[in-house]
This record gives sequence, structure tokens and C-alpha cells, in this order.
Amino acid sequence: MKWPFSHPSAAVPVVELTPEPLEPQKALELVRNPGHGGLVLFLGTVRGSSRGRKVLHLEYEAYSPMAEERLRGIEGEMRRRWGPLEVAILHRLGRVEVGEIGVAIAVSAPHRRQAFAACRFAIDQLKKSVPLWKKEVFPDGWEWARG
Repeated sequence: MKWPFSHPSAAVPVVELTPEPLEPQKALELVRNPGHGGLVLFLGTVRGSSRGRKVLHLEYEAYSPMAEERLRGIEGEMRRRWGPLEVAILHRLGRVEVGEIGVAIAVSAPHRRQAFAACRFAIDQLKKSVPLWKKEVFPDGWEWARG
């Protein structure tokens, strides 16, 4: 089967912070590589409840220069650990409604084991070390999310 699209430049990571809605197909297109047999896509969506409270929407903020630098560092560590990969890490900024995608991480690798491991590493490290903040908005107010 011939893919209708291909990665524009092999081994070039894509890191994007954007107020625009995230499209899973775009993330997949960015990492397609005919030499890779494993392709993993993680989508983090906004839940309608948090800690027993109804969530109306989220608001994401970031210190963009540092966040992008940290995301590129995560991508570099992924390559050191799992070898040749294609990586796209896309994160929303601003208001994100319940059900919408807040983060999309796509990874392709020669084999599925590498792709799964690298993708999980990316989201775990993003949550731990990237300066992104999530405000949860409830019917009776708002709070900055913990962690």
C-alpha cells in the first residue's frame, strides 16, 4: 500500500504549541516513514470531570520558549534511548473544550516496541518537566490543576 503522504524531512522533530485545534491526522502525517513499521499516536483529551467536579473547559498556558526547548530535549532523549524515530509533539494553548484534544504525540519507529516506549516516555516527561499550566474551569470557579 502506498501512503498518500510522507514525512517531509526524515528525523526532523515537530514541536508545536498552538491555540488551534489539534488534528490527529496531521500528527500521523508528520511522522510517517516508509522504513518504519511501528506508528503510535497518543491523544490527551479534556475530561468532563475532575476530582468529582464538572469541568466546563480547560485553559492551557505556557512559557513557550522554555516549553519548546524542553520538548526538543525530550525528543532528543527519545532518539538516544530508542534509535531512529520520527516524532511530533503538539500541544494546545488557550481554551480547550471538553472532548477536544489538548495534546497529540505521534511516534514512528522501525518496530512497535520502540514506538510504544518512546511515546509513553514523551507524555510522561512532558507532564513532569515542561512549563505548561492547566486551569480547570468549573461551574463555580476555577483551579490550577495539580501536577
